[in-house]
Amino acid sequence: MSDVPYKTYLPENDIPTSWYNLRADMKNKPAPLLNPATRQPCTADELGHVFCEELVQQELDNDTKFFPIPKEISDFYKMYRPSPLVRAYFLEKALGTPAHIYYKFEGNNTSGSHKLNSSIAQAYYAKKQGLKGVTTETGAGQWGTALSMACAFFGLDCKVFMVKCSYEQKPFRREVMRTYGADVTPSPSDTTDVGRRILAEHPGTTGSLGCAISEAVEYAVKHEGYRYVLGSVLNQVLLHQSIIGLEAHRAFERLGVKPDVIIGCAGGGSNLGGLIAPFMGEKLRGEKDYRIVAVEPASCPSFTRGVFAYDFCDTGRICPLAKMYTLGADFIPSANHAGGLRFHGMSTILSQLYHDKMMEAVSVEQTAVFEAAEFFARTEGTLPAPESSHAIRAAIDEALRCKREGIEENIFFGLTGTGYFDLVAYQKYNDRTMTDQIPTDDELAVPRAKLP
Repeated sequence: MSDVPYKTYLPENDIPTSWYNLRADMKNKPAPLLNPATRQPCTADELGHVFCEELVQQELDNDTKFFPIPKEISDFYKMYRPSPLVRAYFLEKALGTPAHIYYKFEGNNTSGSHKLNSSIAQAYYAKKQGLKGVTTETGAGQWGTALSMACAFFGLDCKVFMVKCSYEQKPFRREVMRTYGADVTPSPSDTTDVGRRILAEHPGTTGSLGCAISEAVEYAVKHEGYRYVLGSVLNQVLLHQSIIGLEAHRAFERLGVKPDVIIGCAGGGSNLGGLIAPFMGEKLRGEKDYRIVAVEPASCPSFTRGVFAYDFCDTGRICPLAKMYTLGADFIPSANHAGGLRFHGMSTILSQLYHDKMMEAVSVEQTAVFEAAEFFARTEGTLPAPESSHAIRAAIDEALRCKREGIEENIFFGLTGTGYFDLVAYQKYNDRTMTDQIPTDDELAVPRAKLP
């Protein structure tokens, strides 16, 4: 190995003290959320019926560049942060590439992913407001796990609607949530009005994040002392997740290294938005340039095959309208194994940046993703989550491009979490029963035709 350390940690007292709001450096701000009834921009008062008060302020603020991290949240972060920036020497050697590959590992906490960065913040603001509890949805289960941990820490009730496909595929992830005190319901369910309606319209459906969001929001607004919290997509979530990119940026500065290509998996946008935040800020300010690549599943290709338009964030059409790259709120993806990447739309921040050609996007097929995941596990020793493995697939492809072209580049990707609760998926890959289900143009046209 060279003199570059295998793992780079920041000192504990060097953990960022503020979150970075990428919107402050965007010339073209993300379009506002719209009230579905009036089609006018949502006010703080309107959003306050669904979300916590201080989170609403963070959601609507396009101009404040830095938000100080409260001490209670910072103290919790110290349990598992800073997370390591790792040089993938073994992967480089196995590929025979001249490229240098780095990854930011966010799986070194019990939730197994980056989701804890925002769940602890949202639970803190709910507790500060004096609420009884919060509701949410979860796809792969990482967000539900992280929120159940955060709610246990602050003594809040936690109600989780878990996409039915994942609920059935990942019973152990469900049990971790229950161990931390959460009530977990497979979605769509017969416990809510919107759930019953979706079941009637789509009998036998395996669910989607859009369905689960509708149920979680309905439960929150109908129960006194509850608010809804979301693990991705929203501006506030990308704000909290900026701690990933801020730490990585400082670590690269300590190493004297500038990444040429930055890669993140993309479902709703929380990991990708947090990972790229300070780097994209430099790009927007004209200080440095980077290639930034979003990687999404071919079975749910919001960026690469979606349209940039206002759409509902949920299948039940009770949430605000967001201008984003979307496949349509009625789109229900195949029961693929990357449960955290099954949302029909994308963050408004990332959608605007993609529309402005500040970043690229690629879609990859499920079997190719698990091929990369297995290769990474055998070389680097960590079993990656299916979501993270989309970024691994693209990073390997970039490294092989460098090999073909004989060029040395620094490739940086986000390893969002571990895959130890995803062994059913790995079993299907190893048994060669895993398939690739990619929607046809005709199938995508149906939900697109219903855009508001």
